[in-house]
Amino acid sequence: MTIMMSHHDWQRRRLHSPKSVLLYFFFKFIVTPARTNQAMADLCRSSTFFSDQNLCNADIIGSSEARARIEVAVLNFLKILNSPSPAISDLPLISRRWSNSRVNRGLLTEVSCIFLSHSFCTRSLMRPNAAKAFVRVWKVVEMCFQILVQEKRVTQRELFYKLLCSSPQYFTCQLQVNRTIQDVVALLRCSRYSLGIMASSRGAVTGRLLLQEPNQETVDCSACGSSGHAISGDMNLLERMVMKTDARYIIVVEKHAIFQRLAEDRVFNQIPSILITAKGYPDIATRFLLYRMSRAFPDLPILALVDWNPAGLAILCTFKFGSIGMGLEAYRYACNVKWLGLRGDDLQLIPEESLIPLKPRDLQIAKSLKSSEILEENYRNELEVMVQSGRRAEIEALYFRGYNFLGKYIAKKIVQANYV
Repeated sequence: MTIMMSHHDWQRRRLHSPKSVLLYFFFKFIVTPARTNQAMADLCRSSTFFSDQNLCNADIIGSSEARARIEVAVLNFLKILNSPSPAISDLPLISRRWSNSRVNRGLLTEVSCIFLSHSFCTRSLMRPNAAKAFVRVWKVVEMCFQILVQEKRVTQRELFYKLLCSSPQYFTCQLQVNRTIQDVVALLRCSRYSLGIMASSRGAVTGRLLLQEPNQETVDCSACGSSGHAISGDMNLLERMVMKTDARYIIVVEKHAIFQRLAEDRVFNQIPSILITAKGYPDIATRFLLYRMSRAFPDLPILALVDWNPAGLAILCTFKFGSIGMGLEAYRYACNVKWLGLRGDDLQLIPEESLIPLKPRDLQIAKSLKSSEILEENYRNELEVMVQSGRRAEIEALYFRGYNFLGKYIAKKIVQANYV
């Protein structure tokens, strides 16, 4: 929807509408007066915001190009406002719904990724229920521009507190900032890291892995104790990190407590392996490190140890395919992860009393997974068994057979190649 108004009406509205005043001063702040009409035309012609690609993704670009894309977006908006028939246009953003997702099947590898197709949703200043979301986009864009100019990097949490202090009427919770960041990524078609937003990592890694950061001593992850080596949220640092290993497997562990148990038992010596955990739902930094390991050590199978419930399967699928919640970054860092356990045929190892009834949240996740085209047939069958049984099993239930049983369980399944 486009709203047309006279130049006089726009000037009057600009002076009296808080939202218009906010935008006016933002544009005044970010666009230098020396920018000429010819330069604006050149930038607009170079814009890649409205490509005709069937699948959309977020580019990883340098700070100078990111600043240029921000300037293009602002100048395009100003060009409309300064035209003979000024208008306020909606922001065309890539829709982050499952209905707009496609699975790109790997041709030379087994890796499949989720991409978003070329389908728009909008943010409008003229609709009351969308006006604040419209302004939030520009406020985050403004903040990103400042970060890039200052050559800084901030976490999403730091960005939230900055916005909470500067614009409390628009940002009241972390979720609003997270969603707006995805809107900005969809508008500018570049990754959050390109905009100076750093991943806040929860992950850890241990086992037969040597890590060397630029100009730093080598870290032996096997000597980092039961908590492992904390994964940095600095993607640039992770990209430049040198890695060496003599492991034969990479094991992704859903829970930090299980990760600690395996690290304390030094399972990585019994089964030459690298253990990695995101302590639940995977963050970007942990996914990126796993992706880097998959590229650095392409012959190592990646095996996932998760709870036998819909949430565990959802975590596995996020590592394997990506997440729609990541918007245009959904596809990035997908790896060919195999499901080691727990699976339905492992229930014979667990006493009946340890099986827990599914919660409403489990059923909601199961419904979402079943409606997705990404789910492979054998995964779908496992999910059906979970739902029909109405029960779930957690990895800790294997401790019924002794605290050292978990390592034996993993070793046996690996030796038998019992993973899918």
